[in-house]
Amino acid sequence: MEGGGGTGAEIGIFGGTGIYDSGLLEDAVQLDIDTPYGRPSDSATVGSFGGRRVAFMPRHGRGHTIAPHMINYRANVWALKSLGVTRILSPSAVGSLREEIEPGDLASPDQFIDFTRSRTGTFGGGGKGGGGRVVHISVADPFCPELRGVVAGAASRAGARIRDGCTYACIEGPRFSTRAESRMFRGLGADIIGMTLVPECQLAREAQICYASISSVTDYDVWADRPVTAREVMATLSANVERTRAVLAEAIGSVPAERKCGCADALADAEI
Repeated sequence: MEGGGGTGAEIGIFGGTGIYDSGLLEDAVQLDIDTPYGRPSDSATVGSFGGRRVAFMPRHGRGHTIAPHMINYRANVWALKSLGVTRILSPSAVGSLREEIEPGDLASPDQFIDFTRSRTGTFGGGGKGGGGRVVHISVADPFCPELRGVVAGAASRAGARIRDGCTYACIEGPRFSTRAESRMFRGLGADIIGMTLVPECQLAREAQICYASISSVTDYDVWADRPVTAREVMATLSANVERTRAVLAEAIGSVPAERKCGCADALADAEI
């Protein structure tokens, strides 16, 4: 599944809500990629930035046409893997479950709680496109510590306020939370809430790809007695898009050439 030549890439970016074009790549080409798991959300844009080869894919498709629970996460991760990607930077929009995490901030989660219901979170286990191998990966620490460090440093250099280390509650969507659900998530220890982290991050781990999230805080979730609207989310997100792009630009240039984390060996002890 390795990419090569002019179409290969080492760093992948999944564009989240509001980021449908990286706006960073030079000499870019569009690639349509077929996978054993069906079609990805969109074509991949592969190009260069600061001497690094980067592949960009909008997870909701250009124009935001795919709802969170309908995204083909397996095809998306597989597509980037097939290009040779070994690191994924993943911007997304989230709500805040804590007063001190304010709209306009960025967050880099180090844990998640999964409240999704209908998503396939493994490449194996049989079924359509799944193959026969069953693996039990460890997600005790679901994000690459090395890549999270890169994101934290990039945010600092870009002048962006980032909450480094928090818990992301991933819900099914596409609806927002009820007040009761929002209070429950807070009580369970979640700090931010969104709809796309899972199973994207665990599939990256199964593919032995380093993964870090760059979460853009767009609103306080309804625990704060301020009902969330899509218009509010988009207004805050639009103001934060350039900040997120600045962090991505800093991060791409700071990714080490060699991996010193354990992500590349995630499958070493995963089979029974």
